[in-house]
Amino acid sequence: MRPRRDFRQEECGAAMVEATIAMTLLLTLTLGFVDFGYALYQWNAATKAVEVGARAASISNPVSTAITSAAGTSDLALVGKAMPNDSFSYSCTGVGGCTGFNQANFDAIYNRMVVFFPRLQPANVKITYSATGLGYWGRPGGPVPTITVSLEGLTFQFFFLSGLLGFNDIAMPSMLSTVTGEDMKSTYP
Repeated sequence: MRPRRDFRQEECGAAMVEATIAMTLLLTLTLGFVDFGYALYQWNAATKAVEVGARAASISNPVSTAITSAAGTSDLALVGKAMPNDSFSYSCTGVGGCTGFNQANFDAIYNRMVVFFPRLQPANVKITYSATGLGYWGRPGGPVPTITVSLEGLTFQFFFLSGLLGFNDIAMPSMLSTVTGEDMKSTYP
């Protein structure tokens, strides 16, 4: 009969316990890399959506139809003179909130953006038209605005870490893209 060893010296099953601890840590680390990679993908997709939205806004009908008359004036002394930087500013979201809001014009821009970031909602998109000092009073094509498209209220959504470790979604910082208005009409000529 073999003498029995003390419990503290017993090594049977130790490799299995050590492997379980190591695998748990490695699996958590790997899933963390996957989730943070997915967060970077979401950031990149949202940034691309903003870029595309700004470009689309510069060559599409304005979301605020009031901008088309912003360069008009009844003061003949102003006609042909440069517009000041602070002559107008219109900020529109997907739920309205600006003078002369046109839902169809907003949807045309939004539909181009959502292709790049499918989680995007109209309430997250803000389009701002502001005077830049370009153009002149009485310009037949309307003013030449600076167009800023920004995303607000978005979060990084974790897939593995939210269930595994209880991570909550992290708020994305506001991202924006600014371009100078070009043709600002969706039809040719």
